[in-house]
Amino acid sequence: MTLELRVLDPTVWDDWYGKLQLAFGGVPEAPEETALWRELTECERSIGAWDGEDIVGTASLNSFRLSVPGGALVPAAGLTMVSVQATHRRRGVLRAMMRHQLDDIRATGEPLAILTASEPDIYGRFGYGVAAQSAYAEIDTARVRLAVPEGTDGVRLRAVPPDTAVEACEAVYARLLATRPGRLERRPGWERLPLLDPPGDREGASPLRCVLAESGGEVSGYARFAVKPDWDLAGPKGVVVLRDLEALDPASGAALWRFLFDLDLTSVIRTGTRPVDDPWTQLVSDIRRCGVRLRDALHLRPVDVGAALAARAYATPVDVVFEVADPFCPWNEGRWRLSGDTKGASCERTADPADLRLGVRELGAAYLGGVSLSALAGAGRVQEVRQGALAEAATAFLSPVAPWLPLHF
Repeated sequence: MTLELRVLDPTVWDDWYGKLQLAFGGVPEAPEETALWRELTECERSIGAWDGEDIVGTASLNSFRLSVPGGALVPAAGLTMVSVQATHRRRGVLRAMMRHQLDDIRATGEPLAILTASEPDIYGRFGYGVAAQSAYAEIDTARVRLAVPEGTDGVRLRAVPPDTAVEACEAVYARLLATRPGRLERRPGWERLPLLDPPGDREGASPLRCVLAESGGEVSGYARFAVKPDWDLAGPKGVVVLRDLEALDPASGAALWRFLFDLDLTSVIRTGTRPVDDPWTQLVSDIRRCGVRLRDALHLRPVDVGAALAARAYATPVDVVFEVADPFCPWNEGRWRLSGDTKGASCERTADPADLRLGVRELGAAYLGGVSLSALAGAGRVQEVRQGALAEAATAFLSPVAPWLPLHF
């Protein structure tokens, strides 16, 4: 095989994207979905792996900014549209593309690389750690009750067509951006992704619906959902299919959840991705009947260890020396002194003795504050050299709210 990596020429996008779809099963998408992905693809940051005249691999990068602990928005390259044709497995195609893309990210000066994985065991060998999980639920609303906070009754709810509420919903999303690590700043065009609603993908559910919450004369939250009717001899048992729900305050969030719980002819809410510490879990009377399941969501790897660790804030004062192993990006290897607190941090190379030893994958997992360095140490993936350094670093790295990626890319 003669493998050649080429930057994606927009004129061959259809062929390139068709090979991506083939690798993921070969079922064609709705035309409107394909058209949107064509618009969102950054061709100058996308590559194809060619074997002669055939495209046998695909990979793309999105130029994002990611919310990190402390509220900063840090440049992060979103790796996506990765595929290798079944005829070219185990020939180094994926490794070559990962090498090219990480070199591109480094040259661009982005300290972080992020992705969502079709299979979670693929990317660890390239230095990515699971930095955020998502929670999914099937809530039995016939048996589970809500205890809503004071002020919920004062929230006004208004049903609107989803496409007419984009500006109001995006304003709410923007205000929440820095409040939770893992959120992505919306780039132009990406606000259309949550609105995709091809009829062929509804599986018997209604068209997408939207309800706005209003408090104090302004929009304070929204829910986008569909209803899938169902019946048996005992009566209606429809399903509310929740796509997303955001709120600026507890009362607005509770009002939206109560609305969903009370929808006529339904007995289940099936959620899409939610934070693992989502406030609704504290409103329900019986969490056992909510069918909560966790899944890996955001995979993250520092591309520039020093810049990445200096870009976030830390819950408590920290001054530790990490000895980092990173064979795939050897420019990160060596000892780094991290000094920081809630106001910011610095991270520079040092010749001082190591306090902790770990791989870049472990740094990626712990970076957003959702995975404890102590837990990683318990699994043998972080080694404490100086007594007390593990507790110091683990406490400093934690986030007061769980990291969460609300939008798949």
